[in-house]
Amino acid sequence: MTDASKPGALDGVFVLDLSRILAGPTATQLLGDLGATVIKVENPKTGGDDTRGWGPNYAVGPDGEPTDLSAYFMAANRNKQSIAVDISIPAGQDIIRRLAARADIVIENYKPDGLVKFGLDHATLRAAHPALIYCSISGYGQTGPNRDQPGYDLMAQGYGGIMSLTGDPAGAPMKVGVGIADVMCGMYATIGILAALRHRDQTGEGQHIDLSLVDAQMAWLINEGCNYLTSGQVPERRGNAHPNIVPYDAFAASDGHVLVAVGNDAQFARFCDAIGAPGLGADPRYLTNLSRIEHRDSLIPALRPVLAAMSKADILARLQAVKVPCGPIHNVAEALGSDQALARGTVVEVACDGVAEGHVRLLANPLKFSATPVRYDRAPPRFGQDTQAILAALKSAKPQDPKA
Repeated sequence: MTDASKPGALDGVFVLDLSRILAGPTATQLLGDLGATVIKVENPKTGGDDTRGWGPNYAVGPDGEPTDLSAYFMAANRNKQSIAVDISIPAGQDIIRRLAARADIVIENYKPDGLVKFGLDHATLRAAHPALIYCSISGYGQTGPNRDQPGYDLMAQGYGGIMSLTGDPAGAPMKVGVGIADVMCGMYATIGILAALRHRDQTGEGQHIDLSLVDAQMAWLINEGCNYLTSGQVPERRGNAHPNIVPYDAFAASDGHVLVAVGNDAQFARFCDAIGAPGLGADPRYLTNLSRIEHRDSLIPALRPVLAAMSKADILARLQAVKVPCGPIHNVAEALGSDQALARGTVVEVACDGVAEGHVRLLANPLKFSATPVRYDRAPPRFGQDTQAILAALKSAKPQDPKA
């Protein structure tokens, strides 16, 4: 699965991961995929990362019993080593400080100032190691009136506005179906860390990255956020429709639903011809996208019965033939089992000791590099499985060994 003859883009970079749940682990998994060495610190008092217990789906062992590798945990924790350390006691704090002394990056998602009492906060560690890059992820950030409030993905989606835009227009506000605020925060964290590495390599100076779920979520309001800032009008919930493009929606066919995304006026004319409704394409109310937005309430109801009389396959064949953007609505099994997913290597099998099949199936990293391919060297670790090896390496390492 991994071409060992090619280096990872981040070979030689050492990440000390004090994060758990999803945002921080997403960032550190991405760094591990790119070749970084990642040591995940887990609390022996709780049995490790909370998501190890977030069932009901687990990899099973040879005895058929569930392991501590929940599907949720495995989604964000490959390419890491796991060490069990109690940071509330001096011996545990000493281990973390010794690991931090050898690290390029520390990432944590405790509450603001939550690590101060352990002497593991940014100011303390960076005073001893000025080149250290220290990334703090929290619900609301290190500053502001809500800094001390706990933050989960659900609260970030609610506070940051995306729930007000998601769901049926006549229904309740709705969260996105996965923890997208966490995942996007992890991606922003990865970008910030890579930029800080570039700066460190040029100047020798580390820095503190302060990132919050809510900040990240507001940043990806993208066009709807800018629609409000430009017009002063609060965006409406539109279901599958688009605020700036019409038609752009899910439409019922005779045997299910299809997606249609008409991006320009020429496409709209071809769309109408293809579905046998040339009169709509010639109607002055619908000739331009701006006029289609203005007359959305008459155009969409006119299109729905035309498409409802056709099958999904017929609609897709007609529109694809004239290069009008369209597509099916897959469930997860259909998406991951599609010919496209197979061709792109969307699912990977990673060897894993202690599970019944000898491997686990995971979602692949989507990045395709020509020179430094993504690595799948380590399956998500069992809780604390690397503790003794890491401690032995620390014990034998000389102080000047930077990556011991």
